[in-house]
Amino acid sequence: MTYFEKDFILFFQELKKNNTKEWFDENRKRYEKNVKKPFANFVGTMIGRIRDFEPSLLIEPKECILRINRDIRFSKDKTPYNSHVTAFISKGGKKDKTRPGFFLRLTPDEIGIMIGCFQPDKTQLKKIRNFIAADPGLFSKTINDKKFKDRFGELKGEEHKRIPTEFKEAYSTEPLIARKQFYAVAVLDPNILLKEGLIEQLMEYYHAARPVNFYLTKAMEQPA
Repeated sequence: MTYFEKDFILFFQELKKNNTKEWFDENRKRYEKNVKKPFANFVGTMIGRIRDFEPSLLIEPKECILRINRDIRFSKDKTPYNSHVTAFISKGGKKDKTRPGFFLRLTPDEIGIMIGCFQPDKTQLKKIRNFIAADPGLFSKTINDKKFKDRFGELKGEEHKRIPTEFKEAYSTEPLIARKQFYAVAVLDPNILLKEGLIEQLMEYYHAARPVNFYLTKAMEQPA
């Protein structure tokens, strides 16, 4: 089955050119019918498919989907609306972006997929580093899995300029231990949004990323 009509893409293409409250209010019913509701149904289906492999993923679409309104309080860009939709499918949903998960952003130009751990706090980061230091070989094997690399390439993330003394020895074996984040990104053609088999294609990326997400989750659940 298909989840989106052509107007899902057209709406955002037009919004980019008319990003005002007046235009949005005029097109609000269109947004509700052709964007908001289909995206919620789509995210609900994705959650259900992922739950087959993660029974503890007890979350609803509304807990995953970000608002289309932009937070413009501290931004120079004062346009009021995002020209995309985003969902954080993880145990913490949109309220806890520290947890590894499967994050989607749909735009007229691309489908963005992000997996891994994008905003770990200090305690979580230390746990991940401890886990890597305990067995650098397992970490290397996980992130170099062929399915993962074919779809996501390399792990991304900012790097600390100074590595804590306790991790310097492990750093010589596995330099990625210096990262402050551990995530990966894949970009897909937006034309598949309108075709059958969308969920199946995205689930291929989920399965490719699952060992990395599982590794990071297990690391973060270790005792402090």
